[in-house]
Parts: sequence; structure tokens; C-alpha cells
Amino acid sequence: MADGRWRWLMPGMQVKRWLALSSVGLVIAMLGLWVALDGAPAQWLDRLYRALDRQIQALATTPRAAQVMRWGLGMALGVLGLGIWWWGLRRAWRTLVGILQPRASGRVWDVLARYALMAHGKRVVVIGGGTGLSTMLRGIKRYTANIVAIVTVTDDGGSSGKLRQELGILPPGDIRNCLIALADAEGAMTALLQHRFRDDAGNLSGHSVGNLLIAAMTQIKDGDFECAVQEISKVLAIRGRVLPSTLTHVSLRAEMEDGACVEGETAIVAYPARIRRMHLNPPDVEPPQEAVEAIRQAEVIVLGPGSLFTSVIPNLLVPKIADALRATDALRVYVCNVMTQPGETDGFTASDHVRAIEAHAGGRVFDYVLVNTATPAPELMERYHASGQKLVVADVDRIRQMGYKVIAGNFISQSDYVRHDPVRLAEAILRLAK
Repeated sequence: MADGRWRWLMPGMQVKRWLALSSVGLVIAMLGLWVALDGAPAQWLDRLYRALDRQIQALATTPRAAQVMRWGLGMALGVLGLGIWWWGLRRAWRTLVGILQPRASGRVWDVLARYALMAHGKRVVVIGGGTGLSTMLRGIKRYTANIVAIVTVTDDGGSSGKLRQELGILPPGDIRNCLIALADAEGAMTALLQHRFRDDAGNLSGHSVGNLLIAAMTQIKDGDFECAVQEISKVLAIRGRVLPSTLTHVSLRAEMEDGACVEGETAIVAYPARIRRMHLNPPDVEPPQEAVEAIRQAEVIVLGPGSLFTSVIPNLLVPKIADALRATDALRVYVCNVMTQPGETDGFTASDHVRAIEAHAGGRVFDYVLVNTATPAPELMERYHASGQKLVVADVDRIRQMGYKVIAGNFISQSDYVRHDPVRLAEAILRLAK
């Protein structure tokens, strides 16, 4: 099965049945033509057969040779007919694929096989925010198209914060990153949507094109942010759906260990004391019903990776999302961060991350904890240490004592940054769901 064209015959492709049905339809159509013409085609075929038979008799030296020639010619004509039928069908499919999926690359059977297999992939819900969530999605989308990303909407800094304040829309930054991560073909479009205007660009300075596009679509849709995200999803032909964790305008409020109460994500991260407890303001907000349904129907649910207190936990502060996570029978995995984050998780071990999520979610909302046990290159670690970040200690035994199952291994990708490798993450998680 090295040749990709044999993938048409794989179970679950739903191609063989349609090929068989089209063949039956062709036979029925020929029979109908036969009846309508009162059997005239039989006379024409008989004349053609007799003409060919005379040629065979003239060339053959014995009756045995004539029979062999008839069999060979019949098989050759049969193969030629099937070949022409198959070639025409492939060309038609290639044209349709080119129209419906112009950005898809590869041979037509590879493209359709990939889409057919991913359409039957696991139903996966990924919850979080920031670059960690988009990293996770880039890996998951290789194996399934049944993805729902539930994204926090508490960002109040940068371009998202400006648009939130000036236009009254939900912060689009994390939504944008997830849409791009799930796009069918990342490339020039990704570069365009991620492009950020320079500081000398006047009123546009600091804004990314993707954020402005979501803001514009929200206005086109009369302020319906969820509908705007769906429309952008169609433009990018994303695999799956992206949903905000709530459609209500919310902000983060933190109780700090020194007793202070700090409002706003940017201010919380900048505050020098450690975080004791996070809250949403207002507290009892509703999630989109689609988000709750996605959790109920999921086979696999992934929390993180991402900033613990400002990307992962805010989603769990939406009561019905936490309730749905506790009630689901899906496989639930928390992906712990590789590095600590200044202002949020200074000195945190992996078990500290787990304990913080338990405390804010009101109980257990996952069964497995995925932790990285590999050590990045020394030169990279020195750079992170200079900015106050350290490798999260993988205290695996402590996590097991808390009653969780641990997936430990090398899950990092080292370039200029220490980040999770999206493919390694996806493979490790989906391997559990087989």
C-alpha cells in the first residue's frame, strides 16, 4: 500500500460504496437505453462482434488459437473501458477538489483520503488561551477535523485591549491565534493576519491585521462576535470551530498573597506578589451553549498549555464549563507548562499547577497530567533564567499521589524558544484515546 492511490480501498473512506453505486447506475442507464431502443443496440453489438470474429478467424490458425485471441481481446477491451472510466472519474474529482479546496496540496487521492480520515477523527475539545493553545491546535489538526477550541476572553492588553476599549468588542487576539492555527493551509495568509503595524503607523500602531479583520466582521454582523468568528473561520477554511468561553464582557480579578486585590490581566501579571485566588468580574457568566455541548460530546478534552492563571483558569471560572468538565466521560488531559512565568507561576512545580486548577475548578476536571521531563539546551536555559523563568520541575510522584495518571516524556521543541512540540503533544494525547 505504498502507492497513495490504494488509500481509496481503505476501510472508512466511504469511496468504494459510491464507486459501486455509480457502476450499478451506469449499468441501469445502459439497460434503460436498450429498452427504449427496442433492443437495437444488441443488433449493433452483434454486427460489431461478428466483424471482429471474422478478423480473428482469418488470423487464427486453429480453433484453440481463435478462442485465446477472443479471450485476450475481450480482457483488453474490458481493462481499457475501466481505465477510461477511472481516469475520467479521477479528473472530475481533481477538478472538484481544486474548486472546493484550492489551498490543499498533494495528489487528489491523498487530499481526499486525508480529509475523509480526519472527518472520522476523535472529537477533541481544547481549552485555554494564548500561544500555548494555538501550539496544541497545530498538532491536533493533523489527526482530526472534529476540533472545538474554547478560548478565554479576558485579555486587556495590546491590540486586543485597545479594540476592547474603543469598539466594545470581546478581545480578539487569542481567538485570532486559534483561527490561524486551525487554518487548512498556513502560509502567506498567516503572515498577513499576524502582521502587526509598527509604532509609527499612527492609530494603527500595535494592531494586528487579524484583530482588525475580526473587529470589522463584528461590525458587519451588527455586533455579533460569535457570528463574526464563524465567518472568518469560513474564509480561512479552518478545521474545527473556535468559541469564546463566554460572550459576556469579563475581566480578571486576583486576590494576592499580600492581601491586595488587583483588577485586569495586565495589572495582575505586573503585580509583584504571588496570586492566591482568581475571580471573574462579573462572576456568574454564561458560556455559549455550543461550548457546553462540545464538552458533553467530546471524546478527548485537553486543558492547556498556556498561562496558568490568565489563560487556563479563566475558562474554568465560567461555572457551566467547570460543571460540564466534571460531568463528562471524555478522556481529560492537562498539559502542564514547560517553563514558569514571571508574575504568575514563579517557583511553581508541575503539581503546583495541578493544585491551582483543582482549587479554582471546584474539584477534578482532568484525569491525566502531561509533563515534560526533558531539559533544554544550556544556552537557552541561561536566556530564560535572565528573564526570571525556570524549568517547571516535573514532580511526577507528587502528582501520582494526588490521584492523577502521568504522561511523562520529551515534549519540547527547541529553537529560539522553549515550547511544546505540537506533533509530540498530539500523538501522546491521541494515543491514549485509541
